Amino acid sequence: MTPARVALRRHLERARARTEVLTSVPEQDLTAQHSPLMSPLVWDLAHIANQEERWLVRVAGRRPAVRGDIDDLYDAFRHPRAARTGLPLLDPEAARGYARAVRDLTWDVLEHSAFDDELTREGFVFAMVAQHEQQHDETMLATHQLRQGPPLLDAPEAPRTGTVRDTERVRIPAGAFEMGTSTDPWALDNERPAHVVEVPEFELDAVPVTNRRYLEFIEDGGYERPELWSEVGRQHRLDAGLEAPQFWSRDETGWSRTAFGRTAPLNPDEPVVHVCFHEAEAFARWVGGRLPTEAEWEKAARWDPATGRSRRFPWGDEDPGPGHANLGQRHLGPAVVGAYPEGASPLGVHQLIGDVWEWTSTPFTGYPGFRAFPYREYSEVFFGDGHRVLRGGSFGTDEVACRGTFRNWDLPIRRQIFAGFRVAYGTGDV
Repeated sequence: MTPARVALRRHLERARARTEVLTSVPEQDLTAQHSPLMSPLVWDLAHIANQEERWLVRVAGRRPAVRGDIDDLYDAFRHPRAARTGLPLLDPEAARGYARAVRDLTWDVLEHSAFDDELTREGFVFAMVAQHEQQHDETMLATHQLRQGPPLLDAPEAPRTGTVRDTERVRIPAGAFEMGTSTDPWALDNERPAHVVEVPEFELDAVPVTNRRYLEFIEDGGYERPELWSEVGRQHRLDAGLEAPQFWSRDETGWSRTAFGRTAPLNPDEPVVHVCFHEAEAFARWVGGRLPTEAEWEKAARWDPATGRSRRFPWGDEDPGPGHANLGQRHLGPAVVGAYPEGASPLGVHQLIGDVWEWTSTPFTGYPGFRAFPYREYSEVFFGDGHRVLRGGSFGTDEVACRGTFRNWDLPIRRQIFAGFRVAYGTGDV
């Protein structure tokens, strides 16, 4: 087997192993709807297999359908998440059997694919399916976070020693850089094509905003001060009754955070997580800054001042290692800020990859020359002012679905995602 096929098999196997961890839970937890924002875990399990069947078995492999009769049930655009428990879904045993049957065919398709057309060239469609499964694994991890009850997941504690103060800033020089990519063979359509963007000088937090700093915002009345909130954000704060990040609680001993069924005192040195765009924007105003634009974030993450080129990752072009970033559900939460000095950018910005997704001020849309591929429903249908771009990945993001060009997006009111932010200072007219 060629090195490319070996790498693709490894990514697909790692994704499936993670899926099995997330779905190896009591049947009532697998079939229940833990939040109207999320699907039952058993829906995600069969949806992952259905997407793999459609693209790898039927399209890339030109094989007959395994279960052509269930496509409608597992079409994410046909049925809203809140309604999926009412569908005649495959039961857990049938869903697992379906996933195994599809995967057996996938291995044969991978072995015999000629990689000779746009869809399969350099293994793109296989990598796309691996990324899709890992994205759903992160979604299922968010479902576990919303679930009530005793812990079902376990992992070693994230690093607790950092090297950077949470008030440090880094100056990003003015100038042009290459944003996006036209060469990464596994990049998805919204990351393409590469294009040159001129970015004015600005400053950026060296690390994501910590719980300590966010608590200062709360204690200074940040949620009650209307001048800090946009009109839309203020209305959402009132409607949703926002007073602190999701999963925070307070008693006579102080603030705590609940994560995956465990409640512990708030660690002041961890990045704040589970805040929406509006909360991040209000905090940024409170400290006299703003959220970075997407172009600013990417320049800080990828631009190398010594060579003038854009790297794949802040630390270089090599794939992430354990010393670079907190990725892949190795831990069930963010590490303290400054915990990954090997992963810093050449300018000295830390933890741009992993730990928490970072809100930017940029609405989600296509780059100049964007072309939907291989289907509009991955990116294009979400373009517009309604969604904001998030960058960098979280502790729940796998390396195959995270790189310096990778773009995530969500509605500005969402808090169940593993999102934090950092603050930019400057004109921000990119």
